[in-house]
Amino acid sequence: MQTEQTLIDNIRLLGRLLGDVIREQNGKSTYALVERIRLLSVAFRSEQHSSKQAALATQIKRLLRGLTADQAVQVIRAFTFFSHLVNLAEDQHHLHRREVHARQGDVQNGSLAMALSRLAKAKISTKKISSFLSKACISPVLTAHPTEVQRKSILDAQYGVADCLAKRQDLLTRTPSTQQTVALQDNEARIRSLILQLWQTRLLRFSKLTVADEIDNAMAFYEKTFLSEIPKLYQQLEGALGAGRTDFLPPFLRMGQWMGGDRDGNPHVNAQTLSYALKRQSEVALRHYLTEVHYLGGELSLSTMLVRISPAMQALAERSPDVSEHRTDEPYRRALVGIYARLAATLQNLTGGQAARHAIAPQNPYASADEFLGDLRVIHNSLETNKGGSLTEARLAPLIRAVQVFGFHLASVDLRQSSDKHEAVVAELLLHAAVCPNYAGLPEDKKQACLIAQLQDPRLLRVPSAQYSAHAISELAIFDMAKQVRAQFGAAATRHYIISHTESVSDLLEVLLLQKEMGLLCHGHADLIVVPLFETIPDLRQAASIMQAFYALPGILSMVLGAKPHQYHEQDIMLGYSDSNKDGGILTSNWELYQAEVALAALFDRLSPKQPIRLRMFHGRGGTVGRGGGPSYEAILAQPLGTVRGQIRLTEQGEIIGSKYANPDIGRRHLEALVAATLEASLLPPDAAQASAPPQDYVELVEQLSESSFQAYRQLVYATEGFSDYFFTATPIREITELNLGSRPASRKATQTIEDLRAIPWGFSWGQSRVGFPGWYGFGSAVHDYLAAAQSKTARAAALKKLQSMHTDWAFFRTLVSNIDMAVAKSDMTLAEHYAQLVPNKKLRLNIFSALKTEWQKTQEALELLTGHRERLANNPSLARSIAHRFPYIDPLHHLQVDLMQRYRAGGADERVKLGIHLSINGIATGLRNTG
Repeated sequence: MQTEQTLIDNIRLLGRLLGDVIREQNGKSTYALVERIRLLSVAFRSEQHSSKQAALATQIKRLLRGLTADQAVQVIRAFTFFSHLVNLAEDQHHLHRREVHARQGDVQNGSLAMALSRLAKAKISTKKISSFLSKACISPVLTAHPTEVQRKSILDAQYGVADCLAKRQDLLTRTPSTQQTVALQDNEARIRSLILQLWQTRLLRFSKLTVADEIDNAMAFYEKTFLSEIPKLYQQLEGALGAGRTDFLPPFLRMGQWMGGDRDGNPHVNAQTLSYALKRQSEVALRHYLTEVHYLGGELSLSTMLVRISPAMQALAERSPDVSEHRTDEPYRRALVGIYARLAATLQNLTGGQAARHAIAPQNPYASADEFLGDLRVIHNSLETNKGGSLTEARLAPLIRAVQVFGFHLASVDLRQSSDKHEAVVAELLLHAAVCPNYAGLPEDKKQACLIAQLQDPRLLRVPSAQYSAHAISELAIFDMAKQVRAQFGAAATRHYIISHTESVSDLLEVLLLQKEMGLLCHGHADLIVVPLFETIPDLRQAASIMQAFYALPGILSMVLGAKPHQYHEQDIMLGYSDSNKDGGILTSNWELYQAEVALAALFDRLSPKQPIRLRMFHGRGGTVGRGGGPSYEAILAQPLGTVRGQIRLTEQGEIIGSKYANPDIGRRHLEALVAATLEASLLPPDAAQASAPPQDYVELVEQLSESSFQAYRQLVYATEGFSDYFFTATPIREITELNLGSRPASRKATQTIEDLRAIPWGFSWGQSRVGFPGWYGFGSAVHDYLAAAQSKTARAAALKKLQSMHTDWAFFRTLVSNIDMAVAKSDMTLAEHYAQLVPNKKLRLNIFSALKTEWQKTQEALELLTGHRERLANNPSLARSIAHRFPYIDPLHHLQVDLMQRYRAGGADERVKLGIHLSINGIATGLRNTG
């Protein structure tokens, strides 16, 4: 296909240049070895004849097993870097194709243009859209997790290659000439030098990542993408809505962050990391503003000898301490010098940092971001009213939008801790205050009564002379620091307190009581939104009843609404995708999440006439399908009818952050898709949004499928003897826990049980071994059992037709099937069987792997019946081609990983063996483009 030729050419170019670097750096023999393995892998994947394919597989395995540890490391590095480079070529190709479509007027799904076009056809006015956005909240929340595999230095070099590919594309569109030839040669030389830089850069970290490292790494995405691209997105939307230069949309799109505040299972997060997070974030925001103000000063050289200015602008210039005689007739420059000086003082005051430039000494700092914003608006209004409006578009308007969105805090840092940790602190406080000697042992109703009584009592529980545990002191310090950072950086610095493992009403009340103890419950109103996180299947099932009981308690509504009872208050509720999947499997997890959302929306609809509370779902989505992954645009449109309503938060986790936001253009595309999907899901009529409430017979059918899937999943994972041993042996989970990937431990407790294992490395490990188990297991059995229950051919045909109709008509079910289709496409049971050989117990190995393979085959058959396609990803040809092209280059990494793991586990403690294993983990994750 001609449209794919540019991609093919770029991949060939990158592969050739990588080969040149390998030959130059490691010699002809290493290059020849890599090339031989590559050709054998391509031949294996291309071969259709089973006997010839088996012969090629034997040849590959024999060759790879004969490698020394040093040779294995070099081969792994070669295929890993090739995967990195292919990712860059594909991303750049998608951007190019999107630009081509845009120039041709062919708008794409997930674009603002398409969303607004659909809204216009539905006769939704621009006024209604603007009004809707004034109340909306769309918030991607960056989180750090222990499967993040990319180093910042690698990401920076990769972005350099991507930039070169974009420039190369532009050069190739020009008329051939000597100048073009030279430019292309220079471009190729630059790419080659960047590939050399990558080859000579260490892929892995020597030491384990600290929380501070995670915070610093996250800042790179703000500097490269969010600070510049979010204002552009606002500008694009304002232009499409016909807003004038003075009509700024309110900041409905804001960033959230967990690094520095997420303590659940991470003992390294504390009050100090929260303080560090806000200081670093503030520094990034303020330095961006300083740079923009500096350049504005260079651009706005307007003279009062030639232009008029507003009285407010005149007053702002006169307040500036800039007394340079060279700028006496340049009020904008004088004002901006003063603004810069105040920003420099703000930077010093909030972070201790020094501004890069000093025309004059730092002056009195800004008390708030709103005060800074006010000065910028004075400049903006003066230009607009005095024939200088066009001068605001390039830099001043984007800066104003940035300050509106990012303030002095950059992103709101969520606090998170497990409910049992709060209970322990509350129990200590009550014990030392002689209120309750055994709070933890009370039944739930007694706990609630005790907590309500203490919330209504103005006295504090803390006893100055009491000796509290280190845990209690540390937890209380977090609340105290939250109060401090809100005072320093603004109330938006931290707004949400997430309670992991929420199982009862008392879990919410405990956090309210801890807020009261540390001065965050002023005048009876809670400063932090208490956010329950419902994670397991049982928790999801009782989510609505817990929230109903919570709001029925005396005094709770006033704590939520505070002194503004007629204004809407936000109630965030977080839904856990990964733990519910680990608990009940992909189908049951998705169905229980769906039902929980429906029940919660109905509850708050009943509450809202009397209690003005706006519900906002917070989706804890991961990277893989098994953890809620998949395209965000489709996922939002597949939400139950009436559950979005312009309010949505969702996590962006691990390496997904890098794949989405390391490149500014790709980052803006993803942000645009979030906004477009929220508009469509919230404003379009149900039929147009394909999110109408499903017929009752569909609901009953999915309920039946879910129960069957749940039983199949639970039977294997939790009722099959030895399954845990199989998992810990047939996947690289042991080696993953040794990687220096993140600050958080892979398991909540020091045990080798699936219950205590965090869901992220669970999904990571199954992906590495190419089973992809969390993304599909149980679905095949559910469909098989449903069809098998039919008593005749006619009944079976009717049952199948109903399944197919549900797949066609219901966005929720269609998206679920699409994601399972993707997970199965990325799995490979031949490679999975290779990993199964790591299990020494033959009976256990055959028992578990046979169950996996049987279910995988059932799922393949189910997908074929529902989609009508024998091949996976038939409706996503670009992804299908991408996967087909990648597999030959990932296969050697799998074979080498298994071989090196066998050596390592047999006592081969060679550091090169360990390095090879860890590099292969990076390479496979890169090639599959997801990990945890």
